[in-house]
Amino acid sequence: MNLWTQTYHPFDSPWLSALIAAVPIAFFVISLTMLRLKGHIAAVYTTLIALMIAIFFYHMPVQMAAGAAGFGFAYGLWPIAWIVITAVLLYKITVKTGQFDVIRSSIIAISQDQRLQLLLIGFSFNAFLEGAAGFGVPIAISAALLVQLGFKPLQAASLCLIANAASGAYGAIGIPVIVAGQVSGIDKMTLSKILGIQLPVISFLVPFLMVWMIDRFRGIKETFPALMAVAGSYTLTQYLTVTWIGPELANITSSLISMGALVLLSRHWKPKKTFQLQHGVPSAPPKQVTLLEVVKAWSPFYILTGIIGLWSSHGFKQLFDPGGPLAFLTTYLNIPGLHQKILIAPPIAEKLTPYDAILKLDWISSTGTAIFFSVLLTLWLFRVDLKTTIQLVKETWSELWKPVITIGFVLSFAYVANYSGISSTLGLTLAKTGGLFPFFSPVLGWLGVFLTGSVVANNALFANLQLVTAQQIGASPAWLVAANTSGGVIGKLLSPQSVAIATAAVGKAGQESDLFRKTLKVSLSFLLLTCIFIYLLSFLFH
Repeated sequence: MNLWTQTYHPFDSPWLSALIAAVPIAFFVISLTMLRLKGHIAAVYTTLIALMIAIFFYHMPVQMAAGAAGFGFAYGLWPIAWIVITAVLLYKITVKTGQFDVIRSSIIAISQDQRLQLLLIGFSFNAFLEGAAGFGVPIAISAALLVQLGFKPLQAASLCLIANAASGAYGAIGIPVIVAGQVSGIDKMTLSKILGIQLPVISFLVPFLMVWMIDRFRGIKETFPALMAVAGSYTLTQYLTVTWIGPELANITSSLISMGALVLLSRHWKPKKTFQLQHGVPSAPPKQVTLLEVVKAWSPFYILTGIIGLWSSHGFKQLFDPGGPLAFLTTYLNIPGLHQKILIAPPIAEKLTPYDAILKLDWISSTGTAIFFSVLLTLWLFRVDLKTTIQLVKETWSELWKPVITIGFVLSFAYVANYSGISSTLGLTLAKTGGLFPFFSPVLGWLGVFLTGSVVANNALFANLQLVTAQQIGASPAWLVAANTSGGVIGKLLSPQSVAIATAAVGKAGQESDLFRKTLKVSLSFLLLTCIFIYLLSFLFH
């Protein structure tokens, strides 16, 4: 098959090109908000629309367009769906074995106030899991835990999505920042320090917003000491870590310090009134449990953190890299008719560059497999028999097969948009805003995560465009490349992939439209705040 070069302006007018390129995204938003279609139906229609635009307007060869859609669906299955399935299975084991009753008692022992439980699990523990694992694990597990504590399923899912805005930039041991540095050629510590300036406002506000969403201003007033302890310690620790250590441990340190601050405060202070959600299951007085029982009940998450920490280490990854002693355990599949058959053109790339299309099947070294080993150890620790294990696997799959399809088609749409040049059209149009581009720079990152579902993929897609545009308008390249991440983490609140994972975790597959509407205003509000903040401070960074 001949090479095909991406075109970013299929029409003479770049604005008309951008209008056509925005049609699939606009349809997806409308289908979830106004039409209220189920997630997998909306994703299928959106993928078909993207395919038609790619073929008929961008003149992408049909075989390449089909290959991109198939590649995206396959990536949705591995590694994304594999991660979600194993994470939900791990959670189900704690519930089935009765260990969650102990976990619940240990949380209630800290505070029976559900606003403080939300801060502990929905915010701090969520950030801890984001730092250790990322890729949907924190939303899946934290939302499920909140449901068991008496929160409504979609309410728990939306709160955990919003909490991710404070931690998403440093997920999976800081990979988003590391990738942004690799793509742009800017030192990761430089980007890390700038993010330490751009993100603390959002990080500080998120806990307040979460409490406001369940108890409005009364909740903020009654839990103000706890909010200041959590938000203040988290934000300060995050800033110090990214400024002096780097992005890798930012979520780990800040989440542990904020959890510790809340636990210590709860020993000496309690809200005057204990808040219980009216629709929730009242928090019964904690059962008398021993320290050993608490440690055992929480052990699946200790195991998960330890194994993922090992999996994320440089030495472990090297074992499976090409040339490593265990490289044979990783399979690389070049997508036929797509791999290096498409050329990325300037200014998206510095020169005509072949676009790789390689499905990496990292059977052992993937995050999902790390969770799977955590599942096996947990099954052994809790002495779960084979019959019960098979039953749990069947229950998990019966709940997740629709979300898996949704995730697959969402990634199909994203990959068609990326390989056809649709997403780059939108990015280049934003770049044409000239001196106003620092204001729109986070929007580009927000759009990238909406399209790909990943801050990492967003930085791989748009970091170079941010760099080139900054050089053209005389702005700081490092400031705008960092802004790509800052806007990206806010896009995760609406990312179809994240929404599908969250609804699956709380057993509400098919209600993606309801969850999407819950987070839409928050995401857009945070995006506007970030745009204004980054634009005003951009004059100080040249």
